[in-house]
Amino acid sequence: MTASSAQVRGVRPLAAVVAIFLGFSATVVAPVDAAHAHGAELREREYWLEDYGIKEAWESTRGKGVTVAVIDSGVDGSHPDLEGVVVGGTDVSGAGAPNGQEGLGEVPEHGTLVASLLAGRGHVPEEEPDASPSPSASPSASASPSAEPEEDPVGRGPDGVIGVAPEADLLAVSLWIGGESSGPNPAGISIDDQIPNAVRWAVDNGASVINMSLGSTSPTWPESWDEAFLYAEQNDVVIVAAAGNRAGGSVQVGAPATMPGVLAVGGLDADGKASRESSSEGISIGIAAPAENLVGALPGGLYAAKWSGTSGAAPLVSGVAALIRSKYPDLTAPQVINRIIMTAKDAGVPGKDTIYGHGILDAAAAVNADLDVPAEPLLGAGGVVSMAQFIETYRRGEAPPPPSPAPPAPAEPLPDIPEPTVPVAEERAASSTSLPALIVFGFGGVILLILLGGTYQVVRVYRGTASGGEPEASAGAPDAEKFAAEGVSQDGPSASR
Repeated sequence: MTASSAQVRGVRPLAAVVAIFLGFSATVVAPVDAAHAHGAELREREYWLEDYGIKEAWESTRGKGVTVAVIDSGVDGSHPDLEGVVVGGTDVSGAGAPNGQEGLGEVPEHGTLVASLLAGRGHVPEEEPDASPSPSASPSASASPSAEPEEDPVGRGPDGVIGVAPEADLLAVSLWIGGESSGPNPAGISIDDQIPNAVRWAVDNGASVINMSLGSTSPTWPESWDEAFLYAEQNDVVIVAAAGNRAGGSVQVGAPATMPGVLAVGGLDADGKASRESSSEGISIGIAAPAENLVGALPGGLYAAKWSGTSGAAPLVSGVAALIRSKYPDLTAPQVINRIIMTAKDAGVPGKDTIYGHGILDAAAAVNADLDVPAEPLLGAGGVVSMAQFIETYRRGEAPPPPSPAPPAPAEPLPDIPEPTVPVAEERAASSTSLPALIVFGFGGVILLILLGGTYQVVRVYRGTASGGEPEASAGAPDAEKFAAEGVSQDGPSASR
């Protein structure tokens, strides 16, 4: 079989339909079958098992009792590393097998790759037939028994791919994701309907974790998805989604990784740095995990020797979520996510950023750290932490109530100030002496007399003038003019006659 590569790009069927692609950058399918997939060829390439604390996490849990739904292109449950792992499934596209184990769409092998990284169990290598002894061989040499293969402490054997949660169970939910070569879904069911139907089926059939290694080129999603993701939220299900890849046409994070409550996974290269091609960027990214130089199982008992994309990073995180749910069954879905992001190793700019999210996955700390995990969700882009809040705020047209103002800092109490006394008017006391009254009346009498006297004189003069005579002379006053007229001087009668 020759090496081949595949690159998935989203296409837009209709304006009302979201273009969904698988978070898958490139695959090199090595011509390795199950019989020759020895640990040195594949198991040792799983660098993330050691570098990201997964082997250390296995000391306390391997995911037993947890069911994870893989919503993807279908999972080949007959692969040697996945035998007995897939415990149920369905097809929501109308074009696949009823049990979800047939590869569909543009990249039919995609779901098997994802499933193996999440819960692969490896396998015991097949014993090669003993070679016939040569004539020159000594009997003792030919009679020596063949060495028993070393038992692997995790999984079924040292060969093949081992997943992060090798004791977890899987549900295979197949859907049709079209592309340039496969075209649209021949059954005619749109992705707008396939996605919510897949989520609801997974919840109803016992999944406590859902892995979605797929995404859209748009950060928004159809309203038809709202109720299904709300249903998962109300049933306490963890949803993990791939953030998308620049190589596949996603520069920014697309739905469903942008949906409230969904843990979006960004991609890292083999050196633990942000991947240029196998990741995207956005405020929705919650955690970063390996997304380059991955290995995985392929349908038909084959393996991918090298593939890249946040499609592979997402199941590594989903596997850690399964480990946490197995060890801490009483934790809610938001608390499971809180453990993952609270224990992440900070990278990039200090604190949360748009490339690494809260940091780089640390499986050992996420599973084993002694933490006081808060009940409220710490994951939330733009302040929206749940689908219930999103629907209430943006779908029903009701603005959220304004946040309550913070109470003011307590101040020192002010001293009590007594109420001011209002003065009351008192009655005027009677004067102790009558002197002021006498003075007033005395002056008043004098003025009255003056007025009366003046009036009398005016009247008297007026009467004399009115009778035609001269005004009457004052009594006793000599009248010089009268004496002169009568020829009588004042000194007596004149001497001559």
